[in-house]
Amino acid sequence: MTARLRVLLADDEHLIRGALAALLSLEDDITIVAEAATGPEALAMARAHAPDVAVLDLQMPGADGVKVATSVRAELPDCRVLIVTGHGRPGHLKRALAAGVRGFVPKTVSAQRLAEIIRTVHAGNRYVDPELAADAIAAGDSPLTAREAEVLELAADGAPVAEIAERAALSQGTVRNYLSSAVSKLGAENRHAAVRLARERGWV
Repeated sequence: MTARLRVLLADDEHLIRGALAALLSLEDDITIVAEAATGPEALAMARAHAPDVAVLDLQMPGADGVKVATSVRAELPDCRVLIVTGHGRPGHLKRALAAGVRGFVPKTVSAQRLAEIIRTVHAGNRYVDPELAADAIAAGDSPLTAREAEVLELAADGAPVAEIAERAALSQGTVRNYLSSAVSKLGAENRHAAVRLARERGWV
């Protein structure tokens, strides 16, 4: 008898997660060992159950799928990570691959196809949706440095420079320099427009 693949499902949309869990459980070789609704919960469930494959939603409360994937890969090197997303922006795919994610697919994929991709990544192979891959190649690389992207992300909720400086452990002058550089590189009118542009391209 073939050993069943132990899968963790993480998605903050309960209806989608429940339906997916039910459909995947119909597969002869897949068992859903845990479910999670937030990034921190997904990491806790991964630690508790050590699944063969973690299927993570890209956007979850607490921590996004890429951040969770980075932690899972560091702590559970035998666990393969697959990300599903409703927002297939080019920068997200590149971040995911850099984090060691083995699969990246849109939420429009069928449960049967997802089961096939789970088997593919568990076998040590990689699967990236062709359309998302083509978009990522066409978009090119982010012009932002890691620090510029971090500061821009902290500015996303309209926080004042003093607050951003405190959260990033930087001086206010350095924060202003990073924001100015990011706005200039993106050709934006101001930092709010820069945040919007960077998010649209998946760079923050």
